[in-house]
Amino acid sequence: MPRLLINLGAGHIATRYGLRGPNHALTTACTTGAHALADAYRLIATGTATRMLAGAAEACVHPLAVAGFSRARALSTAFNHAPSAASRPFDAARDGFVIAEGAGVLLLEGLAHARARGARIYAELAGVGASCDAGHMTAPLASGAGAVLAMRRALRQAGTKPKEVGYVNAHATGTALGDAAENRAVREVLLGEGGHASVGLVNVSSTKGAIGHLLGAAGAVEAIFTVLSLRNGVLPPTLNLDHVGGGSPDERHEWDCNYIPLVAQHKDIRVALTNSFGFGGTNASLCFKRWEES
Repeated sequence: MPRLLINLGAGHIATRYGLRGPNHALTTACTTGAHALADAYRLIATGTATRMLAGAAEACVHPLAVAGFSRARALSTAFNHAPSAASRPFDAARDGFVIAEGAGVLLLEGLAHARARGARIYAELAGVGASCDAGHMTAPLASGAGAVLAMRRALRQAGTKPKEVGYVNAHATGTALGDAAENRAVREVLLGEGGHASVGLVNVSSTKGAIGHLLGAAGAVEAIFTVLSLRNGVLPPTLNLDHVGGGSPDERHEWDCNYIPLVAQHKDIRVALTNSFGFGGTNASLCFKRWEES
């Protein structure tokens, strides 16, 4: 019976390392990793904890999972002859996601605590945002309205204007509807009021082209990509992005951001967002800032 409980992974880790703070586990589909980081952020901000190990893990490559997502026609099948080309976020030929496994964990702590122990600080988690589409159980709102709310709430909490965002690590999984909805949301947030003057300044990529979709673990791993992008000034590429876009001719003008196709780009960025969206209409966005010791 204990093996069926969602919190047992956290329980084993806490027991092994003697961690006596809040032991908290959640499951919000493909938004789980991002929500875990957001919850840890709040626990530290309210003084409930001084530091938290936060993240997510997923082991989903199983006949039941593959059969279920296949039945829902969510998985890519057009590239079975070339598996390395199957995960195609933002590409016109995208036809579904590639299921994958993994884990990602970050150590979050208050600044005073980090300084006191001489920690190497990689970035600041400055704001978190959450929302619900309140629409369909599996399909996103075509307008991207739920994602817009999550991103704007993260920026508001971070005290950051949209024009300051130098990079968005997108949730983009390679599905026709999901990628299009997120693209609309990113453009609305970063090119709207207080946003960039030019669409060419909107840098967005999906690391799922390289590692596939880790489901619940995706948000935690992608947060790590985002933090390292800020620290190193390198934006990870969207692999397999040969032809951006898709959809009707009326939608082609919407695909005009810099999607970091195929090859990483070196850019000096100070603020970045990472998005996660899940079944049930749940959305999360995390705002990270580059850390510079004052």
